[in-house]
Amino acid sequence: MDKLPVAEILELPVAERFWLMEFIWDSIAEVPDSVPVSDELKGELANRLAEFRANPTAGIPWEEVRERIRRGTWRSL
Repeated sequence: MDKLPVAEILELPVAERFWLMEFIWDSIAEVPDSVPVSDELKGELANRLAEFRANPTAGIPWEEVRERIRRGTWRSL
C-alpha cells in the first residue's frame, strides 16, 4: 500500500477529507471484533442498557437534545 503523508492529506479539499474519513470509518466498521472494548466499558454499556430496559421513557427525546445543543443549553440536561 502506498502511504500518503499526513501533510498531503491535510491539503486535500474538505469534501475529499470527509470522503477519506468515511472510507476509513467504514473499513473499521467491517471488522468490529478487531476493535477492543474494555471490560469497564462493557460493564457501563450493560448498566445503561439495563437502566433503559427498566424505564425506557426516562430519557430525553433526540429532538429535544438536538434543540438544546443548537441553543447552547445542553449542559443543563
